[in-house]
Amino acid sequence: MSDPSDGERRARRAELRRRQVRRRRATGAALLVAVTAIGIWAAATLASGNGSATTTATAAGGGATTGVSEPTTVTQTTSESATTATAPDLSKRVTIAWVGDTVLASKYGMPPDSGRASMAPVVGPLRSADLAFANLEETLSALPDTKCGGSPNCFAFQAPPSFAKLMRAAGFDVMNLANNHADDFGPAGQRSTERALGKAGLRWTGRPGQITIMRRAGLRIALLGFAPYKWAPRLEQIRVAQALVRKAAREADIVVVAMHAGAEGSSAMHVPRGTETFLGENRGDSRRFSHAVIDAGADLVVGSGPHVIRGLERYHGRLIAYSLGNFAGYKNFGTGGTLSLSAILRVELRGDGAFTGGNWISLRLDGNALPHPDPSGASARLAAQLSREDFGDAGVKVAADGALQP
Repeated sequence: MSDPSDGERRARRAELRRRQVRRRRATGAALLVAVTAIGIWAAATLASGNGSATTTATAAGGGATTGVSEPTTVTQTTSESATTATAPDLSKRVTIAWVGDTVLASKYGMPPDSGRASMAPVVGPLRSADLAFANLEETLSALPDTKCGGSPNCFAFQAPPSFAKLMRAAGFDVMNLANNHADDFGPAGQRSTERALGKAGLRWTGRPGQITIMRRAGLRIALLGFAPYKWAPRLEQIRVAQALVRKAAREADIVVVAMHAGAEGSSAMHVPRGTETFLGENRGDSRRFSHAVIDAGADLVVGSGPHVIRGLERYHGRLIAYSLGNFAGYKNFGTGGTLSLSAILRVELRGDGAFTGGNWISLRLDGNALPHPDPSGASARLAAQLSREDFGDAGVKVAADGALQP
């Protein structure tokens, strides 16, 4: 049986779309009246003997008619885009894959053979998903000046722009850039990253106000990234975040939100209540943020930042995956124990955004922090335990083989 609030969410989203369609129609009607008035004025002018009068009338979506020898023509169009008020197609399904923190290369290590084999052992689940999404926690640039200014306790991550094609070859479609390392090399690094991703055929999200919409499996999927930093949509500004999500929900069938939040390290596996801090920095309130954006229309929330596995929660029929740990970071991330546990999350969503099932695919990072399949299923067991301990009955049940119970 579906969650009792699913119907309310669908009705609310449909009403938002109906309102926008009505606004568009009202605007079109007003424009039609205005253009008609121009036509009447032109006809009156012609009738009064001003045979040299020339009228140009242009309507939204239409062309122009010039000259008095032809009647005024007005073309009115009604948008058939994402805001059309139609019921969700419950027969459609889309699979979305998500991985955690990804650093392809940095000054701490450049993988052999230009990184071509870095992700080779785990590309199957990524390529078979309708859409694969990752948190790119570095810039793709070749710049000398970092945010660190020579500080020994500061970390700045940068890989050559050419490494973007490795993500595309692995099966990824879109990168989240809302994280604490996206600005390691300033605005120039951000621009270089976007150019590199675009050249490789990858999309991105996570810039202020950005909504990235992609079409997969016949559905419009909006992707947004949030983090507690000025170069990203602000995670800690809940109402502002909700407004951006509501806008996305009006423009797409499914809304996926990536959040970069929470404290870091092996002691940060549990999702606390309230705001988290790390090294004196506000890292957001993961629970409050996730629930708020789902209330605003998000259908899936995926997390990164803690560098360790965290639990999964079901909220109003939607899935929240608070962290999948590190995905790849050649000689960049610490390993051993829980720091080596990783995963690929594959989620199936119905046409209305409801969570209908999925898989937690266990990975383990080797000594160089590169991912490999883990037949032991260690991270799935940990995810199941954390989900139960942190969220009780709302925790998603993760089977021994990684199957997720909707």
